[in-house]
This record gives sequence, structure tokens and C-alpha cells, in this order.
Amino acid sequence: MSFFDKIFGGKQEENQAKSFWKIIESEEDLEKAIKSSHQGKIAIFKHSTSCFISKTVLRNFEREIGEATETGATFYFLDLLAHRNLSNKIAEDFDIRHESPQLIVIENGKAINNASHQSITLSQITS
Repeated sequence: MSFFDKIFGGKQEENQAKSFWKIIESEEDLEKAIKSSHQGKIAIFKHSTSCFISKTVLRNFEREIGEATETGATFYFLDLLAHRNLSNKIAEDFDIRHESPQLIVIENGKAINNASHQSITLSQITS
């Protein structure tokens, strides 16, 4: 493992999806996620797989979730490069400017909080 892989994570780590993510890959997946927000908060993490900053923020956020005893949300993951149409739909439906990386917290079908870049923390969900 190279020096940079030790600091920023290597390809092996990148390929291991965290078990708490529910993946959004279709409009149906997105609709189910929004519908589930009526039973409890959901958080959608919009991630650019080609962006170093997005990768670093994602890794830090996943670490924060892993260390939490209670998160109070169900977590959804959207690869916005593979599913740009869904990212655009989220921005339009919730009237939130698209950013990457971005975390959008939804409760009862409405966006109640959002953050981007280094502002993404678990506190976005609990506040």
C-alpha cells in the first residue's frame, strides 16, 4: 500500500460499500426513499466518484456514522456521475442548488437541511 493509500484510502477500501447505505439508482429508488421519509429522517449523500474532495468528505462522513451510537436517519447514496438525472431531479424537486459532495436531509417529504463539502457532518441530521 502506498503512502497516499494509507492516508486517503486505496482502491480496495473504495470498493467496499458500507453496509448502512441504501443505493439510489433509479427514479423508483428515489421515490421509495422520499416515501420512507414519512416514517423517519433520511439523508441522501450525493457523491462524485471522480472528485478527490468528494471522496475525502465521504470517507470522513462514513467514519463519523460508524462511530455514532445513534444516527436518527436512514442513509441513501447517489453516485451523481452515473445518475446525473436523479441528482438534477433532487435539486429541482427540493429547490436546492446542486453541489458535490452534498448531503440532503429529508423528513416528511421535505428537505429540512442540506450541506456541501466540508460542512457535511452528522450534526446536519441531528440538528
